[in-house]
Amino acid sequence: MSDDDDFAAAYREHYWAVSRYVARRLDGRTNDVEEVVAEVFTVAWRRRTDLPDTSLPWLYGVARNCLANAVRGQGRRRRLVDRLGNDDTAHGRHIEAGPETETPGAWVHDALARLSPGDQEVLRLTAWEELGIDEVAVVLGCGRRAAAMRLHRARRRLRAEIDRMVPPTAAALKENGHG
Repeated sequence: MSDDDDFAAAYREHYWAVSRYVARRLDGRTNDVEEVVAEVFTVAWRRRTDLPDTSLPWLYGVARNCLANAVRGQGRRRRLVDRLGNDDTAHGRHIEAGPETETPGAWVHDALARLSPGDQEVLRLTAWEELGIDEVAVVLGCGRRAAAMRLHRARRRLRAEIDRMVPPTAAALKENGHG
C-alpha cells in the first residue's frame, strides 16, 4: 500500500477514537473538538510517510500535541479578553454551580483535576483510551519502564487525592482499629 492508502486506512479506522480522545479532554466543546481533530489528521497527512503500522497510539501522541497548542491558544485569547475587560465578571455575570448540579462520580473528576496534567494524561490513556503500557509509552514519547513508573505514581497520587476528599467513615475507622 502507498503512504496515501495507509493514511486513508488510518483515518477510516481511527477517526472516531481520536475524536473521543479529544472530546474527553475538551469536555465536549464540539467546535473545539472538530478543530483539534482536523489538525490531528492534517499533521498525520503531512507526516503520512512516518505513519507507523500501529497508528492509533501515534495519532494520540499527535492529538496530545494539538490539544496543548489549542489550550495555549485559548489561554492567549482569555488573557486578551481579560485585558480588554470584556469578560462575564466585568459585566456583573457570575455563574456558580450549586450542589444540585453534582453528577454521580463528579468527585472522581474533581480528584483527577487536582493532579498535574502529566498524571491526568497517563491515567486517562489507560482508563479512557484503554491503552496498554507499551502504547502509553508511544503516546508519551518515552520508554516502557518510564511509562509504567509514571502510571504507578499517578495512581498513587490519585488515591491520595481521593482519600483527602472522601474522609473515612466511622465504620471504616472501627474496622481498621482506629475507633
